[in-house]
Amino acid sequence: MVKQIKRFTITVKFVEMSSTNKKVIQALAETISNKVGHFNKKEAECLIQKFNTLLDAQKHPYSSVSGLDRNRLKDALHTLFEMTDDFILDRVFRIFDKDNDGFVSVEEWIQGLSVLLRGTLDEQMKYCFQVYDLKGGGFITRDELYLMLKDSFHLDEEDEINELMEIVLKKMDHDKDGRLSFEDYEKSVKKEELLLEAFGSCLPNFMNKKKFEQQVLEKQQDE
Repeated sequence: MVKQIKRFTITVKFVEMSSTNKKVIQALAETISNKVGHFNKKEAECLIQKFNTLLDAQKHPYSSVSGLDRNRLKDALHTLFEMTDDFILDRVFRIFDKDNDGFVSVEEWIQGLSVLLRGTLDEQMKYCFQVYDLKGGGFITRDELYLMLKDSFHLDEEDEINELMEIVLKKMDHDKDGRLSFEDYEKSVKKEELLLEAFGSCLPNFMNKKKFEQQVLEKQQDE
């Protein structure tokens, strides 16, 4: 009888904790969905749950970290979206980590995914340009172009890289100043959308986006 009472008490406590946790997630989801856009409250709840799963897998005993570190985010993007370019993924982490504290919070996670999964062309252009602007100076310089073209096309010969760089500048450097401003990039992409990811894949492809939506957003909402 005593054991049954203890078991009942533990069960009640578990239900109360689960109920409280659900309410917290719902309140957080509503706040973030109103702030971020592109995801409704239910979808934001699903993304919070996915974030918590990733965070639990990262945590060490007694850890108080409440965000995804660089390696965990890169692994997640690799697993979920087959994004494999380590050089580019380092840049993606920096874009997600808006407050530069070395961790991606749940809000930063949802903000980042809102652009990756459902961003408008304007939002995705700004995001991709930020990824490619390695020094954060507002321009993609020749040195930055060199590094990205070498990485993306797996080129070793300096002459090949320089030749490709000249082709890119001829096509995209509209003001002919030897570097790419956002205006140069924007004008080029709007004319030819395939240039959106010209210097490295930093967005999920259609099939991986669809798979994520089905497995994380739609499936969890049905449960």
